Parts: sequence; structure tokens; C-alpha cells
Amino acid sequence: MIDPVSALSNVLGAKGWLSGSDVGPYRWDWLRRYGAVPLGVARPANTQEVARVVEICREAGVAVVPQGGNTGLCGGAVAHEAGAVILSLSRMAAMEKPDLASGSIVVEAGVVLAALHEALEPHGLIFPMHLGAEGSARIGGLIGTNAGGSHALRYGMMQDLVLGLEVVLADGTVWNGLRSVQKDNAGYQLRKLFCGSEGTLGIVTRAVLKLFPAPKQRTTALLTFADCGAAVSFGTYLRGEAGEFLSGLEFFSDFGLKLVLKHLADISFPLETRGGVHLLAELASSSARVPLDDILTAALEWGMEQELVIDGALAMSDAQRAHFWHLREEQPEGQRLEGQQLKHDISVPPGKIAEFVEAGEAACSKILPGVRINPFGHLGDGNIHYNLTPPEGQSDFADKALELGQALAALATEMGGSFAAEHGLGRSKVVLADTNRSPVERNLMAVVKDALDPSGLMNPGVLISPIRQKKNFPIDEIS
Repeated sequence: MIDPVSALSNVLGAKGWLSGSDVGPYRWDWLRRYGAVPLGVARPANTQEVARVVEICREAGVAVVPQGGNTGLCGGAVAHEAGAVILSLSRMAAMEKPDLASGSIVVEAGVVLAALHEALEPHGLIFPMHLGAEGSARIGGLIGTNAGGSHALRYGMMQDLVLGLEVVLADGTVWNGLRSVQKDNAGYQLRKLFCGSEGTLGIVTRAVLKLFPAPKQRTTALLTFADCGAAVSFGTYLRGEAGEFLSGLEFFSDFGLKLVLKHLADISFPLETRGGVHLLAELASSSARVPLDDILTAALEWGMEQELVIDGALAMSDAQRAHFWHLREEQPEGQRLEGQQLKHDISVPPGKIAEFVEAGEAACSKILPGVRINPFGHLGDGNIHYNLTPPEGQSDFADKALELGQALAALATEMGGSFAAEHGLGRSKVVLADTNRSPVERNLMAVVKDALDPSGLMNPGVLISPIRQKKNFPIDEIS
């Protein structure tokens, strides 16, 4: 049998193959919950080297775990068992010049999202994906997890922003689907199959991304409401008034605001009145002729007349707009600095957000009385980051973490939503998927996995448990 260490070292060289203490920065996931010692870290410099790494690992029977910026929250980009090869895309960070006429750009999977934003700025174009980890998150990882972010309301998820892909498959062959067209119905939509697959079906090496004109103007408001129901009602009205100009509709609780103000000294709250829920609304247009200020001001006045909006302000400068956004973006950091936390990535139909928040609080409080709840996220698309902090004076969750997560997942499922809105399943949510999705759906995924990765070496244990894959059962079999 081939010696994988010797073969990979010969193919990749000193810069491309790391072992021993050098694997440390790649071993653990962001939350440090997962991370077995890998055989080594492969850092290929091009698609051909990626393909060769996959071929060698397949021949040697070694698992391959692709890793981008390693900012995921579900443990999907690190090894679960010792002896796997972590395949880092960090050296593949090239970008072609944007195609201005087509509104697209070809990039390698290792491109950092913030670097893409910076490169597009001189061309008057944007790639409309924004999230807290954009300074380290890489394009391949965003595709692998089908990332959402704060502008999904207007522009969609990552699968909606990918026109074409290049993928190294489990046998080392390369599928070149780098087509820069929006309309391509020549069979199955294969590019979308790999969006959200978390490296279990193949490794994305290059992508054609959809671009948009940069906004020439924005108007942003920070608003306060008594509760989530009032915020949802206002959001519904604003969607009807602002339509295609509504680019952001973000909410956070007053408890979350309290933690931010407590732990981050450089942040202040600019409104006179506090309420149970705060909303960040933003309109944007690539035309300077659209009266965005008038639209948002009229909506704000309507909200006050209906006694929905308690207080609010429009940003009068770019600095004030940035401050408004900072309040929302620092919600995870404020909670992290408070101590232990449980993160839950939930989605429900937008009209049921208030119902979920209320029912979730009742369920969590029954399991762990006094648990402190911090719901925040994307009001426009129904994505709630339903994060928990232990009761006041308590340092942990008293072994109730699993029960809390299961209760929230079941509640989201009952409401026609999802327990994995934009972070993916990774390793941490495979059991939740088996519990909350039908056997037909889970078995169908296993059949697809088995067809494209019969050896089960592509990121094993992520999305589909290895045991489920090896059964190779018909999709209508009840497990």
C-alpha cells in the first residue's frame, strides 16, 4: 500500500505539507469542541495538486477533510478521528478580473471574503455576502456551508450567488462547471448539489460568482419595539413599501444589547428609549434617483402612528450607520464575553418569528429555569440565532445542553422551519437531522453520498453518519 505521508510530501513540497507541531492551527474548530490529531495538513497550490492529494488519500484509505477559514460553528472542517488529512485551501486565493459586462468573477476557493470585497470596490461592483467572519471566511467554505449572512433577504444564500463551480470529486477527477451564465438547464443543477455539501461529495476549487452594482446610496434606521411581534408587524409593512430596495432587516433583543454595552466599552446606544427588541433596517439602491430617505421616513412615521415603533433614528452619516451595524454585529461577542453559551441556528417562516421566540422561551425555561435567552438575527428571512447563557450566578448549563438543543430543533421543525438555517450540519447536528427530518430525506442524502463517495473518505461523519452511508439502503426504507 502507498505511504501517504511520503507521497503527499513529494507532491506538495515543504510549503504544501505540514506535520507535527505545524498542524496545531488547523486542528481545532472555532469553538474548540472538535479536533483530532490529523496525519498532516495538505496545502495544495492549484486544482491539479488538490486532485493528486485526493487520489493519494483514496489509494491509502485516508479520510480527507477540506478546510477554508475554519470559522464554522458546527465542527465540519476538522477531523473527528485521528489519522485524517486536512486539506487547506489557504494557498489557492487567486482572483481573475471581474467580467463587467456579465457581472461575474472567477475566484479560487481560498479567497477570503473581505479580500474579494476590497478587490471589487474599484470596479463599482459588490459581492453581496456579509457576515461577522468575513475577515477570515473563505469562498470555498461559504459554498460548502451554503452561507447566508445579513443580506440574504435581498440577494439570497450562497447557492443563489454561485453561477458555476470547479470541483475535485472523490476519485480525483475534476468536474469543470465554470459556466458564467444564469440560465443553464442542461440537466441536474450540479452546482447547487455542492452548495451546502460541506466537502462530503467533493472539494470546490474554483467558482464563478454573481456580482451586483455597488449601491450609490443607503439609508439606515435603528428602531425600538416593545416586543418581537411589533417588530415583525413593522417588518412586514416595510417589505411591502420598500420592496427590492430593502437590503437588511436585522433584529436583536434588549438582553443582547445589555451584554454588548456591558462588555464592549467603545459601544453606546444612541436612542433615548429601550424596548424589548431593536431593529436595524437598511435600504440601498444603485441609483441616486430613488428617494430612499422618503420611503424609510414614511414607514417610520407609520410605525409610530400604529404604536409599533417606540423610538427610532435614521443614520445621518456613514459613521453613524457603521455604529448602528456594530450594535447588531457584536451580539455574538457580547454574549461570548459573558461566559459559556449555547448557539442555535434556527429558521422559521418570518411570520412565525414572534411565536417561536415566545414558545422557545417557555420550553427553555421549563428545562433550565432562569436560563437567559438572546435571540437575534435576520428578521426578513426568518433566521434566528437563538443563543443561551446560563442562569445568573451559574457557570454552566447543568448538563441540559443536549435537551435544550433538541427542544428548540423540534419546535422549529413543528413550525415548518429548520434547526440548521445557515451554519450547516457539520458534525454537531447530524443527530438532530436524523431526529427531525424524515427517513426518506435522510436516506436520500445517504444514497447521494454513497454514489459520489463510495469509499466514504470525503469528510466522514459530516452531514451523514458513516453508519447510515454504509447501509446503502433504498430511499424509502425506514431506519
